[in-house]
Amino acid sequence: MRVLIDDNSGFCFGVVRAIGEAESALANLGKVYSLGDIVHNRIEVQRLEQMGLYTIAHEQMATLGEATLLIRAHGEPPRTYERAKELGLRIIDATCPVVARLQRRVREAYEKMQCVGGQVVLLGKRGHAEVVGLTGQVMDDVMVVEGEGDLDMLDFSRPIYFLSQTTQSIELFHRLGDEIRRRAKNSDDVILDDTICRRVAGREHNLTEFARSVDVVIFVAGRKSSNGRVLYDVCRKANERCYNIEEASELDRSWFEGVGSVGICGATSTPRWLMEDVAKEVEALYDKA
Repeated sequence: MRVLIDDNSGFCFGVVRAIGEAESALANLGKVYSLGDIVHNRIEVQRLEQMGLYTIAHEQMATLGEATLLIRAHGEPPRTYERAKELGLRIIDATCPVVARLQRRVREAYEKMQCVGGQVVLLGKRGHAEVVGLTGQVMDDVMVVEGEGDLDMLDFSRPIYFLSQTTQSIELFHRLGDEIRRRAKNSDDVILDDTICRRVAGREHNLTEFARSVDVVIFVAGRKSSNGRVLYDVCRKANERCYNIEEASELDRSWFEGVGSVGICGATSTPRWLMEDVAKEVEALYDKA
């Protein structure tokens, strides 16, 4: 049986940068506090915790004293930086540059819509860290939609500026954008601003090809990963024999009976070393069969 690891899977640039910042700070300071999970992968978070990274919630910031606070790749709203400054915290800002640019776009879109009585609409997962950071740029005066059913909340008599969380599906964004234009009182008053990260979006095509090239797909991703859910769905559409796991211990030997090839892939929050561990366990299970 052949076991292949998808070379296009794994950490995106923003996550690599954030983890690099954390590891560098930990090497110098020994202790750093991350505002929320640095990456939506429990196994990688545990590795960094062993190095001295502590994950905290916003309400715990006031208890830290003169500590170092890491802003993860997802970014934060301005109020978080203001609060950290009030508390005397040292900040390491590891916001992904792609997310930081989108935050500026949200502010610009809001100013534009304020001038014409319009509304800013964002395709994203409600409560997701990146989305909280984006809507917080303009005091949460943004309508967040997750699917076509949410479009009923919009006022189609007013201008609409439609953007997207960086890790959303391109197909979904354009499908919803077309529907918004169709339902708008004046389609010329609808601005579609595709802000999906192409470094991430390009993986949809690559994963489709990879999933079709093997008999069984093992998709490795953390349960909290929004991007993981999107990419897992891509794999499932390409190959129905696709299984989503968080770590190697979840593998089931029956998945590989009579199989000639197994592909290991993952989300932008999945470390390469974890996919390699899963590949080794797949080979071990096959040898025992």
